[in-house]
Amino acid sequence: MNLSIEIFIHIQVMAKTIMVSNEIYKELKARKNDKSFSEIITSLIEKKERKTVKNLFDECFGLLEGDKEYDKIMNDLKKGWKKWTEEYA
Repeated sequence: MNLSIEIFIHIQVMAKTIMVSNEIYKELKARKNDKSFSEIITSLIEKKERKTVKNLFDECFGLLEGDKEYDKIMNDLKKGWKKWTEEYA
């Protein structure tokens, strides 16, 4: 008795055509190595997103310094923190 089992797997990958300038194409091609263009673009997007989130505090730190209301609030917080540490720490 011969038993034969055949399995066919079909994976459909959707692709889109985009236009980029010659300069951008050259940049992508230079970074490509053994990766696909999709992998390169994905990597660049992820790096941009990480950089944006990572630097959010750096960009905002000190933004309100010099503002009278901010300075008053920070002064009050420092006094409150000092009082709390003297009593409980």
